[in-house]
Amino acid sequence: MTFTQCQQARFSVRRYSPQPVDPALLQEVLQAGRRSPTACNKQPQRVLVLQSKEATDKAAKAANIHGGPCVLVVCADRTQAWVRPYDGMNSAVIDATIVTDQMMMAATERGLSSLWICHFNPDILREELEIPHEWLPVNLLVLGYAAEGVQADPDRFENNRLPLSDTCFFR
Repeated sequence: MTFTQCQQARFSVRRYSPQPVDPALLQEVLQAGRRSPTACNKQPQRVLVLQSKEATDKAAKAANIHGGPCVLVVCADRTQAWVRPYDGMNSAVIDATIVTDQMMMAATERGLSSLWICHFNPDILREELEIPHEWLPVNLLVLGYAAEGVQADPDRFENNRLPLSDTCFFR
């Protein structure tokens, strides 16, 4: 599968089969996150892997995980991230987001479905999962297998994306 094919295949899944994620595929997805680029290779990402019903139920208190059997809670340790010296911008959130994206695309390449979630209550998540204070929950990545009949809208790129002329500016 080419990168373009992977991009075209990936879509947000909001209804999952209860089938657990194959452990070998999960390891490959996590390795893709480990290989992801981070600013100055500081690797501030911290990924909580939730697979048990008890753990995913805790995540479901903070966000709608749509019945996904596996949730990756991608956090950023701001104390471990690169900081731009000119203005103090901390790269932790950017790094965690790159890791999330790379794991999401790796999941797609391996036939897994996913949903990237930023709409969650971080205080509930932190309390339920006992997330260390120095870790900032950035993204949830739900992984699993789409429920029967769930499929992407084939026209989603034409209907739901702005034209390049609205987002790219040549000088």
